[in-house]
Amino acid sequence: MVQATDKSADAIDIAVGEAGNEDALIGRIQAGDAQAYEIIMRKYNQRLYRIARSILNNDSEAEDAVQDAYVRAYYNLKRYNPTGKFGAWLGRIAVNEALMRKRKSKADRFDEFKMSDDVAGNNLTALVGQRDPSEEAAGEELVKLVESAIDSLPADFRVVFVMRSIEQMSTSETAEALDIKAATVKTRHFRARQLIQSRLERKISLAELRSYEFAGERCDRIVVRVYAALGHER
Repeated sequence: MVQATDKSADAIDIAVGEAGNEDALIGRIQAGDAQAYEIIMRKYNQRLYRIARSILNNDSEAEDAVQDAYVRAYYNLKRYNPTGKFGAWLGRIAVNEALMRKRKSKADRFDEFKMSDDVAGNNLTALVGQRDPSEEAAGEELVKLVESAIDSLPADFRVVFVMRSIEQMSTSETAEALDIKAATVKTRHFRARQLIQSRLERKISLAELRSYEFAGERCDRIVVRVYAALGHER
């Protein structure tokens, strides 16, 4: 069995730098260097997971969608136009995979998001910073409330909110990935923020919010599964 190793975002940035710019890295993959694809996957894993999760509202379904998106992207790299942004192109593939899975679902409903303790801790730190032990319980409840508020958004609003406020994608990148107008992105993002703030009945610095964390073992699992699907070993 292939064993994956955890790599930090800093390590991925260094790896990309060592490999040259992103287009050069893609050129290596197109030339047959399948192992270079791991750098791409680890760089974009969290972004694609957050996008898929915002559409499917289910952890395991989102992971499967991300895996399928990577496989599809790998076999369609020749169609990538270097004049565009690779992240937006990859995001669009993830959106399509997630929407396809959603359409195949027998019931158009969403499962309640269940957040693990470690994710709760990560989100809590990002949202409200380091806390006194006496505040931990209240803080975790706040994080759960915020996660629930995001999940309660209409699907079209939720995916835009995740891309803009959580993943920090630009308006143009979000519009390209979703194949909608920039003005529509702005409208949906504004409305999503209003709905969340209304639900929480308090002001929250949404720009600092981190949600749907995807790292460590889960990140490794995607890398291993994609290589297995492609018929390569790391």
